[in-house]
Amino acid sequence: MPQGAERFDRGPRYVDRVTTFPELLDRRLATGAGQPLVTFYDDATGERTELSVTTFANWVAKTANLYADELMLDPGDLVRIDLPPHWLTPVFLGAAWTCGIELAAADRDADASVVGPEGLDESREGGSPMLACSLTPFAGRFTDPLPPGVLDHGVLWPGQSDVFIPTDPVVLDVPEPDDRRVITDLNPLGEVGRRLLLALLAGTGSLVLVANPEERQWPAHVESERATASVRTGQPTS
Repeated sequence: MPQGAERFDRGPRYVDRVTTFPELLDRRLATGAGQPLVTFYDDATGERTELSVTTFANWVAKTANLYADELMLDPGDLVRIDLPPHWLTPVFLGAAWTCGIELAAADRDADASVVGPEGLDESREGGSPMLACSLTPFAGRFTDPLPPGVLDHGVLWPGQSDVFIPTDPVVLDVPEPDDRRVITDLNPLGEVGRRLLLALLAGTGSLVLVANPEERQWPAHVESERATASVRTGQPTS
């Protein structure tokens, strides 16, 4: 265990407070590979997508390979991820941690950026690579041509390998394991959303992520997904 790490003892199960994303994911694969991990709703379109632990791990591996081979990013590089709440958001986040890539702060230049359709108008200072995600069902490609030099995620991801061997992943301070099924509209890119994702992965929990939430549909989502906790924007996670 890394120096300074603390240990949570919860019966026979524990998780190091300081660990890496691949280690967390491997533990979940060993104990509940077929369990749902991320369930996504978009109330504006009616989309529902669910990723089991295994499927999520496959997407993380593909995306880590995309970072390394298509965006040419190395451990220690900076990536700016500018995505709304979406099932791809925790995938890109986990893949960055797996590759040893740091998240760029808002006031810092990045070595590459990942954007959704609304980010296509952003200035590409210094010519750093930009990867655009259509955010359509099944992670499809864009139907209209992209600006010159912008890469289409929907074109690139199918060719990526399901296997990625981490060499220098980011070391994370992991919250206490969480076994709940949590429905939320928090963006996993925010501090609270990131810690919730890590805690659920460290435990046996799962995330129900709702984009463009409609209040009248929220109770139905809670019931149909058998959520045991609800975390809304502006509310605490406990």
